[in-house]
Amino acid sequence: MNITKMTSLVVFFCICFIITVASMNGLANAERVFKVGDVFGWQEPGQNSSSLYAQWATTNRFQVGDSLSFDYKNDSVIEVDKWGYYHCDASKHTVAFNNGNNRVFKLDKSGLFYYISGTPSHCKNGQRLLVEVMGLHHHSPPFIAAPPGYLAPSPQLSSGVSVSGTLGSMSMALMPTLIALLWSLA
Repeated sequence: MNITKMTSLVVFFCICFIITVASMNGLANAERVFKVGDVFGWQEPGQNSSSLYAQWATTNRFQVGDSLSFDYKNDSVIEVDKWGYYHCDASKHTVAFNNGNNRVFKLDKSGLFYYISGTPSHCKNGQRLLVEVMGLHHHSPPFIAAPPGYLAPSPQLSSGVSVSGTLGSMSMALMPTLIALLWSLA
């Protein structure tokens, strides 16, 4: 293989690699808009579906930068603190909207966000939403030590090898190897 073909091949692989990494980064950080309640929207749930919004929230994973879209008519959506959420009390609200239009809330930080209907009976019947927003680099909860005197079971032997890494880091490690291999074929 001559040097011109080799150079073209290396440039081609580098361009493919850059495009792959750029597209993966865009997909990983894509901001999403979640329609609260999906097709049901934001309204008072029926008697047998008071946990509708709690179930909806647990089926979604929210990241910093995502948004919640509340679709409602003849109602309101109010962002409150934890106490206001559990007691259906909108008196100390953070933000309140009752204009009957769709309302979008940007989830701009990690943590818990609380929303209720401004109609107390609607809130008490389940029209309230608690979402947990994960940070950009969310990790497992911290390790909690066992009480004194507690003996943990011995670890089980594993038949496999644990490997951790991202596609981007593996691609970065494999690219020089690929280039060296192609160079040696010339």
